[in-house]
Amino acid sequence: MGNVTNPTPPLKRSGCKAAVAVLLLALLLIPAIAHAAAPVVAPAAVPGALDRAFGEVAGKSGGSLSLSLQLLLVMGLLTILPSLILMMTSFTRILVVLSILRQALGLQQSPPNQVLIGLSLFLSLFVMAPTLDTVNATAIKPYAAGTINAEQAIAAGGGVFHAFMIRQTREHDLHMFADMARAPKFAGTADVPFSILLPAFVTSELKTAFQIGFMLFLPFLVIDLVVSSVLMSLGMMMMSPTVVSLPFKLLLFVLVDGWSLLMGSLAASFG
Repeated sequence: MGNVTNPTPPLKRSGCKAAVAVLLLALLLIPAIAHAAAPVVAPAAVPGALDRAFGEVAGKSGGSLSLSLQLLLVMGLLTILPSLILMMTSFTRILVVLSILRQALGLQQSPPNQVLIGLSLFLSLFVMAPTLDTVNATAIKPYAAGTINAEQAIAAGGGVFHAFMIRQTREHDLHMFADMARAPKFAGTADVPFSILLPAFVTSELKTAFQIGFMLFLPFLVIDLVVSSVLMSLGMMMMSPTVVSLPFKLLLFVLVDGWSLLMGSLAASFG
């Protein structure tokens, strides 16, 4: 039999060009999506239970905690450190976006979970570096020098993380949890307690991560549709479109320098 000329390559080329354009647009729109979470002036702060506990343990005279109690407090904080990293930093958004990207590429275990978690952790350290430097200057160094006690150090460090989290929290989410807690109207963002800010921050981070993931999915969805239509036109209905489209999606991601664009856009989304 003679060779049959395939009339579909122009369709495939046009689909790839459209996918490249959509991918570049999606990566460039990531900071804009993240900045949609506007700072809030939301629902006067009540002294937290931690402050009252410190006052009872230290005594009415306001003295500092003993060394044994300070060590107990530090060990207790170390046990909840993973939860603090997940719930109070940029780690959640970055990890969710990277996981969605892996699904969009059609890869099951590459990069493996350990690589994604490690990449998310170190990118989170990069994003949180200004916040951690401020915590070190305002809480850790003064406490190590003996100029402030443990309560003051925790309050100073918590205030720095509070300011970071409030910048990334959407007003709608903050008002929703404030209404659920029947909290009074707050005088300013600094008066929002962590009991309301934490769930609102996590909800906002998940929403932002899914918005970014949707933008990342679009160009790879274009490739899947083009490959599927080409296979249908050739009568190769038994061939899995995922197997055929995977190399094209990998090629597209490499050609646009996807990892550099994604890492830079994710870091810029926390500005």
